[in-house]
Amino acid sequence: MDFTRQTGNEVGIPIIIIPIRFVWPYGGKNISLCGSFTGWSGHYQMIPAEGCPSVFQTTCNLSPGYHEYKFYVDGEWRYDERQPFVNGNYGTVNTVLLAKESDYVTANPTLPMSSGSSMDVDNEAFQRLVRVSHGAFRDILPRISEADLESSCRRISDFLSSRTAYELLPESGKVVALDIDLPVKQAFHILHEQGISVAPLWDVSKGQFVGVLSALDFILITKELGRHGSNLTEEELETYTISSWKEAKANSKRQIDGNDGRSLEMQLIHAGPDENLKDVALKIMRSRVSTVPIIHSSSGDGTAHQLLHLSSLSGILKCICRYFRHCSDILPLLQLPIGTIPLGTWVPKIGEPNRQPLAMLRPSASLGSALDLLVQAEVSSLPIVDDNDSLLDIYCRSDITALAKNKVYIHIKLEEMTINQVLQLGQDSSHSFSSRNQRCHMCLRSDPLHHVMERLTKPGVRQLIVVEAGSKHVEGIITLSDVFRFLLA
Repeated sequence: MDFTRQTGNEVGIPIIIIPIRFVWPYGGKNISLCGSFTGWSGHYQMIPAEGCPSVFQTTCNLSPGYHEYKFYVDGEWRYDERQPFVNGNYGTVNTVLLAKESDYVTANPTLPMSSGSSMDVDNEAFQRLVRVSHGAFRDILPRISEADLESSCRRISDFLSSRTAYELLPESGKVVALDIDLPVKQAFHILHEQGISVAPLWDVSKGQFVGVLSALDFILITKELGRHGSNLTEEELETYTISSWKEAKANSKRQIDGNDGRSLEMQLIHAGPDENLKDVALKIMRSRVSTVPIIHSSSGDGTAHQLLHLSSLSGILKCICRYFRHCSDILPLLQLPIGTIPLGTWVPKIGEPNRQPLAMLRPSASLGSALDLLVQAEVSSLPIVDDNDSLLDIYCRSDITALAKNKVYIHIKLEEMTINQVLQLGQDSSHSFSSRNQRCHMCLRSDPLHHVMERLTKPGVRQLIVVEAGSKHVEGIITLSDVFRFLLA
């Protein structure tokens, strides 16, 4: 049941979802939710929280803006005195003001954490279950002391500082690099055929690596092809080189930043094999990239570059898990349920301050709106949910390379093709990501941190979707970057 759906919504209009959790913690037998977002007629049925029958909850998708709501408790209209309320046409009602679409930005990890929700719940188990990542440490970590928390994080930080990038190198493997004079179309065919989403770029004239080509580049090129009045045509794409694309991208950035016309060369963010793993992890996070090439220079003047490996947070996390796998006694943090620590992005509860919304899509959303949201929200993937907010699938940045097959990107219209149609293309691809269900890597908020960390080390897994047991309602997202922000804060 989704009262906020726009039944007349045309394909091409971004479908932005802001899921909000409503909680009635005062008991009852039959509880439902009604509000301005249901037209004051339809009701959301609320269900008891697992392990706490006196607390009822439901999650609703609301549009940005101002909303009013009330609870229907055993045949009687009620409102929560602990939440904001006003007197209106429907008596005393609670209110909520949600962020606008433009607020889909990356959360700043350096911002101070705000206090938790004012909706207190007597049952301690339920508090641990539903507490989200913006509560104070003393509230959200009831099972270990702050000293134990700091000790656990310090041990992990010290371990990473004592290990070098050499430890990330596999016993065998390959790294695909691309020449900057390669046509963009051919480059993305290679990415698709090799099943990779990023490749370092080699400049023959300079004799060095100068950057990377990633799925984000393909997203931007696809958007440029679909833009009315674009300077990039289908014919030009046949000979349009990577270096030409990177230069055009740099020129666009200069115009936006008001640069005085100075040339901006491609800068490669890389690491040496002797750099410690903590520095490599921080370099990845601060640069907001998915991988950092490990490059060895065999000459004293810094030339003769040898590409050894593409380091990632997943590889570094695997080192942590391998080393601390049997050390739960000295790292009690690893035993904590993820729902009790400040980790990830969660569906906010009513009463919490506005913060970064959890970006999700409907299957009917257009490919254009999905690509816009991936770029604007600076995320690597978006959950796709049904009308009941249950997880169906995910759409990742790397999925864009599937359009390279049979030159599909030339023929599509971004605002006419839906996400559901795009996923069907991925299923038909010989290099699809096996089963679509296997891509929806899920976990529960009761899962211990070490289980979540282990799962994030699996190939191709960059985030876990936190779902409610049984219904698969999306409750939050935990990414590799979230884990490292928490551990290295």
